[in-house]
This record gives sequence, structure tokens and C-alpha cells, in this order.
Amino acid sequence: MTPPSLSERARAGLAATDMDDPPYLAPLNPPQREAVLTTEGPVLMLAGAGTGKTRALTTRLAHLIATGRAGPGDILAVTFTNKAAREMKERIGELIGEAVEGMRWLGTFHSIGAQILRIHAEIVGLKSSFTIIDTDDQIRLCKQVIAAEGLDEKRWTGRGFAGLLDDWKNRGLTPGEVPADEAHKFGDGRAIKLYRAYQERLISLNAADFGDLLVHNLTIFRKAPDVLARYHRRFRYILVDEYQDTNIAQYLWLRLLARDAEGKSGGNICVVGDDDQSIYGWRGAEVANILRFEKDFPGAKVIRLEQNYRSTPSILAAASAIIDHNSNRLGKTLWTDVPDGPKVKLRGVWDADEEARQVTDDIEAEQTKGRRLSDMAVLVRASFQMRSFEERFNTAGIPYRVVGGPRFYEREETRDALAYLRLVRNPDDDLSFTRIINKPRRGFGDKAVQTLNIAAREMRVSLTEAGRRLLETDEMRGKARTSLARFLEQLRQWQAMAETTPPSELSETVLEESGYTDFWRNQKTIQSAGKLENLKELTRAAGEFDTLEGYLDHVSLVAERPAESSDGEVWLMTLHAAKGLEYPVVFLPGWEEEIFPSGRSVNENGQDGLEEERRLAYVGITRAREDCRISFAANRQVYGRWQSALPSRFIDELPEEHVEVMSEPGLYGVKAKEMPAYSRFDQVAASDGGYDTPGWKRARSSRPRNPAPAIDGSSRLIASSVGGTSPFKTGERVFHQKFGYGEVKGADGNKLDVAFEKAGQKKVIASFLIAADEV
Repeated sequence: MTPPSLSERARAGLAATDMDDPPYLAPLNPPQREAVLTTEGPVLMLAGAGTGKTRALTTRLAHLIATGRAGPGDILAVTFTNKAAREMKERIGELIGEAVEGMRWLGTFHSIGAQILRIHAEIVGLKSSFTIIDTDDQIRLCKQVIAAEGLDEKRWTGRGFAGLLDDWKNRGLTPGEVPADEAHKFGDGRAIKLYRAYQERLISLNAADFGDLLVHNLTIFRKAPDVLARYHRRFRYILVDEYQDTNIAQYLWLRLLARDAEGKSGGNICVVGDDDQSIYGWRGAEVANILRFEKDFPGAKVIRLEQNYRSTPSILAAASAIIDHNSNRLGKTLWTDVPDGPKVKLRGVWDADEEARQVTDDIEAEQTKGRRLSDMAVLVRASFQMRSFEERFNTAGIPYRVVGGPRFYEREETRDALAYLRLVRNPDDDLSFTRIINKPRRGFGDKAVQTLNIAAREMRVSLTEAGRRLLETDEMRGKARTSLARFLEQLRQWQAMAETTPPSELSETVLEESGYTDFWRNQKTIQSAGKLENLKELTRAAGEFDTLEGYLDHVSLVAERPAESSDGEVWLMTLHAAKGLEYPVVFLPGWEEEIFPSGRSVNENGQDGLEEERRLAYVGITRAREDCRISFAANRQVYGRWQSALPSRFIDELPEEHVEVMSEPGLYGVKAKEMPAYSRFDQVAASDGGYDTPGWKRARSSRPRNPAPAIDGSSRLIASSVGGTSPFKTGERVFHQKFGYGEVKGADGNKLDVAFEKAGQKKVIASFLIAADEV
């Protein structure tokens, strides 16, 4: 007789004792099996990258139902995304069949919070038919509240206030709970008053925003203990995925729900997470939530999933060596049975464009070996880094896909900036004129635009020309007239500048004088910082061209999407967007100080910021299954000005026995392991043919003045000179290939402050300099 299937057992409600060693346990390794079978009390499943935590979590859910410990409606299962909830439901369904349809409490924090709020809306002054407003409506409502308070809407923006509200609601704070000293964060000390007015306005509209879905739940549970007790009885088991990404509001919500029969923090809650992959602090996630789980739930059992099924030993060794430098972690050691593969490759290049060329060459080389494009991913720390890769891929005809956002030249801020420049080049470009005439807002509203369009059609001229003619009459008055006159005068000045000013300087001037850069500065949101970086990158890209016309023509060509390939597309995304994904080959460019780790993150958050950046490095490396390639540039160009870049401190944390330092063979007649640190930058410049001058050759020959210890195959081969000392003295005259002649003003180890005759004061690495008398 054939034994009953798992779904049949689930429908029959068979007890655990009737299911000796059920077949769904067979694919599990011992720690996964333990995580499934430890059903009672608090459990922390500490699951490293690629250790099969989803299999363990879904099998645990299926086990609870199949053994009759709980019905499908008695389990609260929380995920972070709707996609994760759908996938979890599908996988459970494969194990227990149609019984999964009864799991009405499987979903995201906010979807489950919305269900609870619908049932008990009256407790917080809402009706069950309340509307959940989206981000655009939230910003619109914020603007109304700001205007009602009589604040300057240019200084105190709706988007900025919405960002502050999200921060407070992520922390579970109602208007009465916001600390008084945080009132200064918005509106000249009126932030809390505005928050209260905003919430009152939502109640009057019978609406809630995204953050309210949990904050209102907290209020309900605290105001109505009988309601909370109802959910204690309902949720016999609680399972939480990605616990390391919970914010304070989510943590408080779970703490209130995860109670035992006596109301203590000891119910049947199982959380799954990895403290080493907590990378969303910028949006409210608190890694401390998972770190203190054992304290919050006394007697909790911690089960470590450490067998990795994804990556090679060298990749795991590199990731583990970096994350071991973090102090705030629970600790685990990943291992694998996967056969060893190539070492992690490390390459230093001259600049970002050379980095993009090298990565593209590597991708093409892998493709000729039979590797599909879709097997390869480029993961960057910040979105502005994508520009050089997108341009290179387009030039090489390599199809690619940007994940988590539009392509560089399709982004809102990039399109706006290009519209300004196109209008400077061609004042008759009506599409560009319409896009930016009121962006940022300059008092030229829809009615004024309509008047301008009518006049342009009647006179059969462009909008710019129609505007000039309207200013000679009385048909347009008031603020719109003043705004139009000022804008057209600015446009005239920019056109005059374009005749003699380099494109980089021109674009920087246009974006500043138009107020567009300030528009994003004043938003004071997480997104605005990235948009400002993208504008800076666009300006940098313009610096590679002699004329504005040449740059805009170039953009038009590279913005075209390459034809689709039978090999798929290369994946291009930020490290944050890559979490949860994996690829056979992963490229990790831009490992330089200030970029990775992010200077802004470290400056704003200190040691906590640095540790989150290190966790991001761990996530990046562990996305690779077979081949991981890290690179960094010696120079970056910002607003058309070259700046020396230091290799990321994370490079020095890589294990030398698992790293292969890449170099061009045969250069200078020495092998890579014999070359002093940073000499790789010389070889890139020389191979380009642009710097092979007598002075440059003497610069190479002078390298022994500042030798770095040679460590065969080590990441420290490249990073070792960072902590060295300088052979140059204060006051000594020196020469730099990019910046020219200058005088040493001060030294910090081997980093020198040099006053260059033409480039001004710069901080550079001593190994890039030679004594002026040797040139």
C-alpha cells in the first residue's frame, strides 16, 4: 500500500508521532532539519548567504501544518516583499497541496498590518473603508500642511517632510511620542506640530499612509489589550523572514504579537536572518534587532546554517575574511563542498573609463568561451558608477539590463539636465523647453505654458521665440512674465558661454544657475543624494568632450539600446539591489575610499556606517558562484577635475592566499609580484599610449624611491603603500603626470598635500610623484 502523501497527511491532520521521518526532511542537512523540527519556543535561524534558508523556512511551515500542530490559518508568516510571499506560498503549496490556500496570514508586514487595521479601524478613528494613499498623495498632503502653516515651500519641501515622517513612523513614533529635541528637523521647530496636523488631515480623509499601517497597529494593541489577546490566541506560530532588515516599528509589532500564554516574550516565534547581510540601515533597518534576539526572548535556541551551496571556497574565504572585521555580529563560519574554483581576482586601473573597458573586455572574453551574458553581473556601490559601464556596453554592442531603476540616461534627473543642455544648444527644442521651463518651479504654471503654446502655434515659431515676442507685449503678466524673462535671459547667457566654455564647466554652471541642483539639495531625502551624484557624473562625462554639440550627439548615440542577444543581457545594478540574487560571474568595481566604503555613510554614522558598508561588501562577494572580480581606480574625475583615489580599506582585508592580483604581462621587464604597489596604474597609462613620455619613463624609473613590500598574490600588494611613509619633504618641488608641477605642503604618511601651479591644492599619493629635478 502506498503511504499517504504529505498533502493527504495535512488534510487528515495526522500527528507528529504518525509521521516518522517524513520524506520532506530527506533533502535537509542536519542544521536545516533541526530548524524544522524545533517547533516550540523562540528560535533564531541564523542563515548565512546561500545556505538554503528558504528551503528550511518553507519546510518548517509545511511541517507545522502537516503534523497538525497548527492549521493554515493559525500561522503568522511575515516576509519583506510581495514577491517573497508569493514564492513562499508556491513552495509550501508544492509540499502540502491546497491546504496552503488557508494561510491568510502569510504576507508582508504592511499587508498583514492592513488586514488587522481594516478589522479594528475605529479604535484609531478610521472607518474600515479607509484609503491607503501612495507616495505622490502623501507628498501632496504634506505640501498642503506646510502651506497651511505659512512656511516657505521652497525651503521646506513636501518631499523632505514626507521623508521625515517615514523616519518617525519606521521608529513607531506617533506625534505625541516624537522627542521634543527633534522638532528642529523641519519647519523652524514646527515639525511635531506639522506631524500632528498631517495625521489629523488623514483621519478627516479616512485615509492612512504606508507607515500608518504598522503605527496604527501598535496603537490598537496598546489601547485594546483584548484585541491583542485575540491575536495571541490566533497566531499559534510566528515565522519571520529577513529579520535582520526589520525596523523599530516592525520589531515592536512582533514583540507585542510574540507572547506566550502568560503574556511573556517566549512564544513560538521563529525568525530567519543573517546579521552579516543587514544593509538597509539607510531606510530604517536595525541590525540590533537580530543581535539582541536572545535577550528579547530568553531561552531562545540559535541554529546556525553554515553550509553554503552557492559559492566556491575562495569566494567564501574572501567574504568571510572581510566580515570578520566587524565587531557587532553573532558570528558564523561558512563552508562548502563545492569544488574549488579560481581565486578572487583583483585589478587596479587608471580611471573609471579604463575600469569599464577592462570589465567589458572580460565579459566579451567570457562570452567567447561559451558563457551567457545573463550569467554575468556588474554590481556597483552607487548608481552614478553605472554611466561609464552603460556607455562602454553600448559601444561594444553588449546588451545589458539595469535592475532596480532606469538606465543612467533615462533617469529623471539626467533627462532634466540634458534638456537644459539641449535647449542651450538648440533654443528651438520645444520638447526640452516644456520639460524644464518650470523645473524647478519658477512661477511659470500650466496656464502660462498654455498661453505660450497658443502663441507659438499662431506665430509658427518655437516656444523660446514665442516667449521673447510675448515679453514685448502685455499678453503675459505678473509672476509668469517675470519668471519667463529671467529664464530667457539666463538661456541667452548660457548660449554665449557655450561658445568658449568647456562642456563640463558649462553644464555645472547651467545646473547651478537654473536652480536645478539646489532643487535636489533641498529635497533632503535618501534618493536626492543619489540624484546629486548622478548630476555630478553627468557633468564629469561632459568633460570628456571639446564641445557641447559633441557631447549631446554622443549621448544620443549611446542612449540607444543594443539589440537583444540570444545570450541574454549582462546585469547591471547597485549592491543593494543585488541582495538575494546570484550569478556565476560577478564584477565588483569602484572599491575605493569615499566610494566604497561610502564617505557619506561613514561620516554620518561612524563605526555603525562602516560596519554596514562592510556587510555590503560581504553581500557583493557572496553573489558570485564561480568567479568574483574586484577592481578599483587610481583617479576619479569630479566636475572635470581629477582627484587621486585610495584603494578601499576592504581590499586590505582580503585573504592573500585566495586573491590573484591581475597585471599586464611583460611590462617594464618585471613580473607582477616584483612590481611596487600602484605601478599597475603606470602600465595602464602606458598601454593607452597617452603618457609614455620621457618624463613618464623617468617617473617609472624613480619608483624604487618609494618601494612597497612585494607580497606574492596578495591584495596587500596593491594596498600596501597606503600606510607607508613619504620620501618627499615639505617644501620640495615635485611633478605629477596629471597635475603638473607643485610644492609639497604637508604629509600624512604617504599621502601628501601638494600645491600645484595649475591644478591648485591636492591630496595625492607619494608614489604618483617624482622630484621635479628628475623630470
